[in-house]
Amino acid sequence: MVSPKQLIETYNLQPHPEGGYYARTYCSDEQIAAAHLPERFTGDRFISTAIYFLLEGKQFSAFHRIKSDELWHFYAGTGLHIYVIHPDGAGEVLMLGSDLQNGFLFQQVVKAGCWFASRPVDENGFAFVGCTVAPGFDFEDFEMGEQEALMKEYPQHAPWIKQLCR
Repeated sequence: MVSPKQLIETYNLQPHPEGGYYARTYCSDEQIAAAHLPERFTGDRFISTAIYFLLEGKQFSAFHRIKSDELWHFYAGTGLHIYVIHPDGAGEVLMLGSDLQNGFLFQQVVKAGCWFASRPVDENGFAFVGCTVAPGFDFEDFEMGEQEALMKEYPQHAPWIKQLCR
């Protein structure tokens, strides 16, 4: 069985600002001009980008949002819970993993503009996943959640926000 240490070394994973480790694995050669993108984008964007992403044990990816849809893919480990707060305040937990009998799926989508955070299902395990973003990810489109602001706007999700903000 593969270990987190092997994954970090094999794929040269680096610390991610939201938590865990990542490595960019794909960036399209072509870009979409800003004039052809929705107004929320401030410049040209690659058509698509992808990364490997790893969370170990008690690590979590803190609440953040981006301006593109993000497709998550499961590769190895115990599975991942993705906590999503939609712009209308509705919340859901997406279950990413191989435990199909208990409702997990190998792919999940977080729509553009949603706040989301994630953590491994098992604190003694890890989750090795991939994320594909289209239009491609750019740190200009990344916003880290602030606990106080999120608590004020979404008090119904206080338990998630308290646990999954930095």
